[in-house]
Amino acid sequence: MSTEPILVLDQVVAGYGKMTILNGTIARIPRGAITTVIGPNGAGKSTMFKTIFGLLPARSGAISFNGRDSTNCSPRQMLDAGVVYIPQGRNIFPELSVRHNLELGAVALSDQASLRDRMDRIMQRFPMLQEKASAQASTLSGGQQKMMEVARGLLLDPKLILIDEPSIGLSPVMVQEVFAIIRSLRDNGVTILLIEQNAKQALQISDHGLVLEQGQTRIEATAPKILADPRIAQLFLGGGLAPPEHVS
Repeated sequence: MSTEPILVLDQVVAGYGKMTILNGTIARIPRGAITTVIGPNGAGKSTMFKTIFGLLPARSGAISFNGRDSTNCSPRQMLDAGVVYIPQGRNIFPELSVRHNLELGAVALSDQASLRDRMDRIMQRFPMLQEKASAQASTLSGGQQKMMEVARGLLLDPKLILIDEPSIGLSPVMVQEVFAIIRSLRDNGVTILLIEQNAKQALQISDHGLVLEQGQTRIEATAPKILADPRIAQLFLGGGLAPPEHVS
């Protein structure tokens, strides 16, 4: 794993209207790793993802991706740079076929030969989607729909995938399948930035972790160190954390 971070947030401030959610957020996301972002509701986790991807402007601070300034780049620019965002909930076209749903993820690709090649590789990687390619997306289970969303993002051959709450509404078996896919993506060189309601389970498959509280980074460390930190239990019981700290 490279020691050079693929994504850096430096004192990022962002919010909605008069409300500030990110209040000087800092982060160094390691390349080729799974990083899980945890924190109480309202900590700014989803806002962080939307700001990285250009769906929400940064009011101040800086964001760099792959060594280049990406502050307030548009979502299309982030896609072109190699960043894919999979928001929480189901983001599919239920009346369209599985194949058409996948193809819609490649709207940024103008090379049809490249699209066909990537589609073939995706179908090989996800046999279930190949089997159900002609079926309406609405007939898939929740876990299968989430797999389809991940596969759709992979058509763009991303360097970084932002995944927000992939396990919502899934059975324990499907959660394990989705997590296995996330691990395999990491093993194939894709950097994963993850928000997950089951923080312990997500950290167990992660390399790195980030704890947000009130829009600020409270702890940034390896996943095992965060799992072993007794203050994490306090956080999820509603208590506050100690002053900001960075753990190497």
